[in-house]
Amino acid sequence: MNILLVDDELIELEQLEYLIKKKFPNWILYKAQDASQALQIIKKHDIFLAFLDIQLPGKSGLDLAMELSSAGDIDLVMVTAYQNFDYIQKSLRLGVIDYITKPVIEEELMSVLRRYERIGSYSEQIVKALQIIQKEYNEKLTLNYLASKIHINSAYLSRKFHEEVGMGFSEYLNDFRLKQAQKMLIESPDLSISSISEKCGFNSQHYFSQIFRKMTGQSPRDYRLKETSQ
Repeated sequence: MNILLVDDELIELEQLEYLIKKKFPNWILYKAQDASQALQIIKKHDIFLAFLDIQLPGKSGLDLAMELSSAGDIDLVMVTAYQNFDYIQKSLRLGVIDYITKPVIEEELMSVLRRYERIGSYSEQIVKALQIIQKEYNEKLTLNYLASKIHINSAYLSRKFHEEVGMGFSEYLNDFRLKQAQKMLIESPDLSISSISEKCGFNSQHYFSQIFRKMTGQSPRDYRLKETSQ
C-alpha cells in the first residue's frame, strides 16, 4: 500500500515514517514538504492514504485536502499541532477520515492505521468499496449504489465483502458511522444529537440512539457527558 506523508518539518516526517514502518514494514512511504511536491508524487504513484500537516508553506494542508478530495479516492488524515475545533470541523466537512495531533503519539497513530491492517489482503474491489464508504458514509449509501460505483454485481459484492472484511456491508457501514458519531459528540459540543445523527448518515435519530446504545452501552447524550467531563 502506498502512503503519502506531507509536512514541512523534516523531523516530523521522519518520526511519522519511523512509526509507520515499525508496524507496517511492507508499506511504501512517500514524503513531501509542501503541497507542490505532494501533487507531483500523486501524479506518479497510486496513493491510497495521505497524512497532511494543516500548516504547510504556500498552499495549506486544508487547501491540499480540498484539492485531493475532489480529485480522487485518497483517504486523508490531517496532522495538527493545534487543538482547534474550527480546523477539525473544516477537515471533517472536506471528507477527511480522521486527524492526529502533534507531537504524534504512537498509540493515536496506530488507532488510525488499524483500519488498514488487512487492506493488503483485500481485493481491489473491496478496497474501492471501503474507500467509498469512508468518504460517503454521511450519504444514503446502499449496496446497489456501491456495486454500481465499482461496476460489479451487488450479490457478488455482498458475498465478497463478507468474506474479506468479516462482516456484512450494512454492519460495517453502521460501525463506521457510529465511530464518526463518537468523535463528533466529543469534538463538536455545540452540535445537537439529531444533527450528529444526520451528519453521520442516519435517517432517524431514534434508530441512531438505539444502535449507539447497543454498541457502547450508553445513550449518545450520556456518552458525550461522560467523555467531555473527564
